[in-house]
Amino acid sequence: MAYLKQLWSHNRGFMLFLGLMLVFRSAVADWNYVPSSSMNPTLVAGDRVMVNKLAYSLRVPLTLHHLVRWSSPQPGDVITFDSPKDDVNLIKRVVAVAGDRVEMRDNTLVINGRVVPRTLVADSRIIPSELGPLDAQIWREQLGPHPIEVARLPAINRYRDFAPVQVPEGAVMVLGDSRDNSNDSRFIGFINVDRVTGRAVRVVMSHDPLDWYLPRAGRWWLPLHG
Repeated sequence: MAYLKQLWSHNRGFMLFLGLMLVFRSAVADWNYVPSSSMNPTLVAGDRVMVNKLAYSLRVPLTLHHLVRWSSPQPGDVITFDSPKDDVNLIKRVVAVAGDRVEMRDNTLVINGRVVPRTLVADSRIIPSELGPLDAQIWREQLGPHPIEVARLPAINRYRDFAPVQVPEGAVMVLGDSRDNSNDSRFIGFINVDRVTGRAVRVVMSHDPLDWYLPRAGRWWLPLHG
């Protein structure tokens, strides 16, 4: 006990700082490392993304308990959440909210009977991934108030269809922007809004895991619309 008192006496400033930083990062704002290419081309492996933890609610720090909620995720939002499968924190895009009826036909989303507008931007674009460069088709979708870009991988093209489903109350459906290469609601189910930990707002910086983690030029302080 005497040792603990001495430790506190000599390091309380530093320990208080660490405690406040943990609270801040848990409940106010944080940055998340993107380890995979599931959100290509919006996010690439090695990105560090700023997350607004106060975008939708105020939570008890270090928990998923919400003290007060003032908003909910909307279509087009890029959110972070704890996976219902294994509690790993993931980052995906909201494509539908409670009550929406959703299906996918050949990589094209249909929400409440309306086809989400979709235009081919590039038939071939090399995008980085944790496995090396990938050749992708890039499509622009009008999902929410801002257009977004999504990737289709013709060499894989595995998950291009699913039958109509309805998003239950208190939940959202999320997909990765790389539709052929994402572990999202098609596999882990709908995401309860209480599991949402924040909204990603911009890429702060990016390191290339295939090039000694050197910083990538041009990926600094990039806003994420939606």
